[in-house]
This record gives sequence, C-alpha cells and structure tokens, in this order.
Amino acid sequence: MPEFIVEADGGSRGNPGPAGYGAVVLDAATGEPLAEAAEYIGVATNNVAEYRGLLAGLRAAHALDPSADVHVRMDSKLVVEQMSGRWKIKHPDMKPLAAEAARVFPPGQVTYEWVPRDRNKHADRLANEAMDAGSRGEQWSPSESRAALDTAQSRAASDTAGTGEPSGPPGDAAAGAARVRGALGAAGSGSRRGATETQGDAAGAERAAAPAAEQPGPESAKAGDDVRAARTVADAGTAVSTPGWSAAPDLGAPATFVLLRHGETPLTPQKRFSGSGGTDPSLSDTGREQAERVAAALARRGTIQAIVSSPLARTRETAGIVAARLGLDVSVDDGLRETDFGAWEGLTFGEVRERYPDDLNAWLASPDAEPTGGGESFAATAVRVAATRDKLVAAYAGRTVLLVSHVTPIKTFVRLALGAPAESLFRMELSAASLSAIAYYADGNASVRLFNDTSHLR
Repeated sequence: MPEFIVEADGGSRGNPGPAGYGAVVLDAATGEPLAEAAEYIGVATNNVAEYRGLLAGLRAAHALDPSADVHVRMDSKLVVEQMSGRWKIKHPDMKPLAAEAARVFPPGQVTYEWVPRDRNKHADRLANEAMDAGSRGEQWSPSESRAALDTAQSRAASDTAGTGEPSGPPGDAAAGAARVRGALGAAGSGSRRGATETQGDAAGAERAAAPAAEQPGPESAKAGDDVRAARTVADAGTAVSTPGWSAAPDLGAPATFVLLRHGETPLTPQKRFSGSGGTDPSLSDTGREQAERVAAALARRGTIQAIVSSPLARTRETAGIVAARLGLDVSVDDGLRETDFGAWEGLTFGEVRERYPDDLNAWLASPDAEPTGGGESFAATAVRVAATRDKLVAAYAGRTVLLVSHVTPIKTFVRLALGAPAESLFRMELSAASLSAIAYYADGNASVRLFNDTSHLR
C-alpha cells in the first residue's frame, strides 16, 4: 500500500488579513514531491488558512491514490491536536473545516504529527508564494516554488533531528507538482503571521448585521398570510459540512453560494417595488453601513473565494464594499438581476392594489402572471435563476462564492434548492443585507443553511 507524507501550512498577514495556504504531498519512501497545492484565499485568519492547507494537501493525496496511508506533518499545534482528537474543536469556524478534512480519507488512514516550523519550510514557502502572487493580482504556479530546495532542507533537518526519515534524492519538484491551484485575488503584503496561534479564530461572533425592516414587493404582498420565517443567515462556508440527506461523503466539496441581498436604498424602508425596470437606485447611508458590517463579518469568516454581483447599482455598490474588505474582484452576471415589476416599479403594494387590482390578483394567484406593463413573471425569473445557478455551479465547483443579488432571485435560489412551490416566495422574509447559503453537490442535491437564532443581527 502506498504511503504519502502531507506537509501543509497557512498564514495570514494580519490575522485576519490577506491569507493563503500551501501543501505538498511527498513519497514517504523517497521524499520526492508528488503534488503541490497553494492558493491565495482573500482575507482570513491563520487558523482558517492552516485548515485550508490541510484540506488541500489531503485532497491532493487522495487524487494520487485514495488507498494510501497518509502521515500529515504541520507546525500548527492547534490543527494537529484537534484532528488527532485530543483537543475539542470549539470555534464554529473550525468545525466544518475539520469535518471536511476528516472525510477525505476513511478513518484510520491518516495520522498527524506536529513539527517545528523549520521542518515545514516547503509548505510555508508555498503559502507565502500564494500570498505574494495574490498581492500582485496573479495566480500561483508550481513553477514558482523552490520545492527541491525546501525538500532537501526538510530532509536534512529531519535527519539531524534523528527522526529516521528517508534521505533519498529530492527529484524534480516542478515536474512532479500536481496542478492544484485556485484563482487569486488582490492582497496586501507584510508579515505572514500577525498573531500567535490561539484556540480557534479571532472572535467571529458578529455575523452579517442588518435591521429587520420589511422589504418591498412580494415580501409584503400577503401580509396576512406571511409566515415570518427566521432570517436565513449564512455560516459563510459552513454549509459545506451540511450535505443533503442523500449526499455521500465521496462527492467532493460542493459549490457553495453565499447569497447576499444588497443594502437598503431610499425605496426600501418605504416598501416600494424596486426591480430591474425602475430607477435603479443606489444605496442609502444606512445601506452602505449595512454593507460595511456584512464585509467585516465575512472577513472574519475568511471563506469567500470569489464575488459575483447583479448588474444593478445597489448590488454593485454592496459588492464593491465587501470586495474592498476581502481583497477580491467583482464579476457581474445579468442572471442575478431583480425581477422587472413593470408599471409597478416605485409603487407600494397598496398603490398597486388601488391602481391595478385585477393584475395584482392574477399575479398573486399564478407564477406565470406578469406585472402590469409587461413585467417579468416569477416563472420567467425562476427559469433565468436556474440557468444562472447551473452556470455558476459549474464555474465555481468546490469553491465558496458570494452572490450579491436581490429579493426575488435569492428567494428563488432557496425555493429551488428546497423544492418548494412558487407561492413560498410570499412566505419568506429577506431583510436588506441579509445572508443565506446553499451548497450544491455533485449528485445534484442541494443543502440550505438556516439559522433560527437571529439575536446577533440586532
């Protein structure tokens, strides 16, 4: 049976700050590097980056041979002790990452060992290369790494320490490196580690804060029947550890969409229909403050790898505020735009009831009905959202991406994931700057992450 050694590391220049990870898979018999992985992951903490490095190393080893015995060596006492089962995992940020790492190989195939930092230079260098590349807006490449040198140094240190580890030839690291990489964004520079390792991340108790104001359009359309669902708040990556009932552990990491509704505009507190056919308002001062709080919360979570926004002004402004905090770029996808409410744009529900009672009744009764004046039906919105979902799931397989969108598209994402009927759109509350999360697995199943405790939003 083959035996691999996985060396992994991660770091944050600020803790939290611009972060990256590195991992290398070595042949246990010869010490030859078989695969490398490194990625700039945006703003994150040391612990998140270290766990991400472990996960990447285990996945690279699994890709080489899923039957192999794997020995992990890391200079993170926290990760080694937690993954060995000797320390409890208390912080909510660490639990999903540890659970995901534990599922890569069957129990018993992976062992863990803490090593001093000077014996983990290969992975440390890869992590720094990824962060350096990210600071230049470039993508890390295996050809950048000094794998042979690091392997030789690591082997010499091991032999000096009397560990009995093999001292075979280093091999051609660049040729043997697996092309295991991630997309890179912009990052700052500075010291790799900003603080000493602690039990879990820096406090991440604050999540996306947003007032519980009612929103315009479908949310208030059936006020009497409205079931005030608990706000769906993303654990911004935790959905990865919460598969659907039929999701098997060998399906790999899902594409996880963290769905962010834009912050308030001047129309939001007035509860007016505001779709893609209206005045395209910008954020209000309150909306910008909400976006800043969301950005801070997501920065503490450290799991967002990409950002995609609706083309409308309020979503692009919200996405820009978050992107500036995370050090990421923003892509725009027209499929994330809000429904066009036709002649109802800018009106309250009561005003629509007064002016267009028959059209409104038809709209409430059927998802195929269009708002007055050639607006977009909910059925048409669902077709658009489903196509956008499929495209983005394929583009971001195994990654966590923030989608900045609007009330109707986000509710439609959730409805489709749950297999709920169209009328469920009228029974969801979605506050400004609120978050939801959906994980899409390789077998076609989806998992929606819901939180019932909303006290942290106030």
